[in-house]
Amino acid sequence: MEQEPVTPRSLPRLRRYLIAPIRQRLWLQVLIGMALGVGFGTLVGPASGIVTADWSVLIGNWVALPGRLFLLAIQFVVVPLVVASVIRGIAGGGAGSDLGRIGGRAVMFFIVTTLLAVAIGVASALLIQPGSFVDPGAVASVLDQAPAAAEAPRAPRAEEIPDLIVGLFPTDPLSTFVSGNMLQIVIAAAVFGLALVMTPADQRKALLDLMASVQAACMVIVGWVLKFAPLAVFGLLANITARVGLSALLGVGMYVVSVLAGLLLLMAVYLAIVRLQSGIGIAAYLSRTREVMLLAFSTSSSAAVMPLTLTTVERKLGVDSAVARFVIPLGTTINMAGTALYQGVATIFLAQVFGVELGIGAILLIVIMATGAAIGSPGTPGVGIVILATILSSVGIPPAGVAIILGVDRLLDMCRTAVNVSGDMVACLVVDRKLAAEGGNEPGEAAP
Repeated sequence: MEQEPVTPRSLPRLRRYLIAPIRQRLWLQVLIGMALGVGFGTLVGPASGIVTADWSVLIGNWVALPGRLFLLAIQFVVVPLVVASVIRGIAGGGAGSDLGRIGGRAVMFFIVTTLLAVAIGVASALLIQPGSFVDPGAVASVLDQAPAAAEAPRAPRAEEIPDLIVGLFPTDPLSTFVSGNMLQIVIAAAVFGLALVMTPADQRKALLDLMASVQAACMVIVGWVLKFAPLAVFGLLANITARVGLSALLGVGMYVVSVLAGLLLLMAVYLAIVRLQSGIGIAAYLSRTREVMLLAFSTSSSAAVMPLTLTTVERKLGVDSAVARFVIPLGTTINMAGTALYQGVATIFLAQVFGVELGIGAILLIVIMATGAAIGSPGTPGVGIVILATILSSVGIPPAGVAIILGVDRLLDMCRTAVNVSGDMVACLVVDRKLAAEGGNEPGEAAP
């Protein structure tokens, strides 16, 4: 049977069945942008031989420009959105009396899941033994190229810990809001929100209305920016692939497999919690959160996708806005379970590469340090490598070994960021459903 030729009359039908669904689904546009970005980056990378190394860098930088502008635009609204959301969530959404329970349960969830994540990562590396697959000659050549002056920051001494704790709390609200320190911003906004709870309703109404307007304006800007997300994703992935190349995965392939296996297991734990604690089916949860997950994967920044995360948990997962506006900013700041898992795998992997014997005490130290270092680390790309150097030096592994895994760090950063963001949303669901069960309140309505 002959295929019907494409005629001008059939073009509207083709547009209706192919192009229209793509325009209506941001997640599908992001997926297409990811695939095209990897393909284009491979094409213009030095390994392909089509262009020279200098031209490859030049093309990669220009192609990545929309992605870099996208990240800047999102970061432009993150601080005002966090401040407005936390203040309204506490003072305007009825969370003032429940703030202790919301914050306590969220922090406990993040600590427990981060500890579990590090344990999963260590177990994955001990089981797969990725260090045994690395050629010692290749390690020596990589370390010869590594900067000799690179030195890891040391772990804080016991007498310095009180100063570190004091440094967590803001001193000047205005300088705090412009500093970009997300943990201090959340604490300062929570203090203002609690203070407003204690003021008369007529006196706090004006400020709450202002915060509502700020929040609405930020979401409008986010809506504008998200229209360019597929182009940004294309540029970012094209630049990464052109610089690193797919061949970089081969040298440390089993290390990548170990990290991805651990992240998949941690994601399975999150999905099981969703099913048991919220009653939402796994397929429904993945369908409602796919846009956030894909964007987190593409940008490698949980802070950059926080506005979309807030919208998703409120509108699609049915989380009460008072809970969402406090837990999501808090989770973006302190929930780095995927990062902690990666650090556990990387530490064991490099110990195997350098032949460093790690006893039970050293492994427990890795778990504790990875958990503590991940909590409070900024949700920005590449921060895991800096934290990893600290952990390596604490257990006697040369910090210069970071150079071995540097080539694949961005890929793994993308994967662990998606898991981190999923953990933020799961924490929201768990806290919201617990409060609803205790207070007899019905959880918010989720979009179908």
